[in-house]
Amino acid sequence: MTPPLEALLFDVGGVLLLPDPTVIAPLLAPYGAREAIDDHRRAHYAAMAVKSRNGEAERDWSSYNLAYVECVGVTADHTEHAAELLDRTRSALLWRWPIPESLEALRRLDAAGIPMGVVSNATGQVEAELLRTTVCQVGAGAGVEVRCIVDSHVVGVAKPDPRIFEFALDCFDGIDRERVGFVGDSVTMDVGGATAAGLHPILLDPYDDHAGAGFTRIRSLADLATLLARH
Repeated sequence: MTPPLEALLFDVGGVLLLPDPTVIAPLLAPYGAREAIDDHRRAHYAAMAVKSRNGEAERDWSSYNLAYVECVGVTADHTEHAAELLDRTRSALLWRWPIPESLEALRRLDAAGIPMGVVSNATGQVEAELLRTTVCQVGAGAGVEVRCIVDSHVVGVAKPDPRIFEFALDCFDGIDRERVGFVGDSVTMDVGGATAAGLHPILLDPYDDHAGAGFTRIRSLADLATLLARH
């Protein structure tokens, strides 16, 4: 990473929380879908890769839904119905399943004294959900302490619009923006928005869905902690 990073911002969906697989797995099982948590974790990133390749806007999840149900093995004659069912079920409040290795990495980063914050496209619920799941909060608490939690609904601007990052950067005085890394799982929303804002974009790409891409990719937040420890 050049220049070395001094602070980190995180997206929530796909980075800290996933759509709850304990709900989605039994929902799709009658259509032939596999129910293992790992299969549904993989499906999220496969679907996000398709969404990014199609350049779909934040509110368009049609290709995500179809790719997700196909990835978990929904049979061909049920994919359209299952994708519609997933679309109706995957509400903002279903993004509530903490990614275990991400939580552990956050604790490592916090122990190392790395300043951190959150910038997420959401519907006004994200700060409360991060608090409820003890992932993180502004100030002291049960989760990791972060400097800010920016919710697009609250501030009125969403990624990839670079202006959303200004609300977070106000909390990182004295740190040049090119030394702030932003970790997300969407090329369109996260890499695009962070690049436009002058931050260092980092794509969480656990299954190497974006091999050869011209930006920083990590397999997990644990990899990010290791990279930062080397500087």
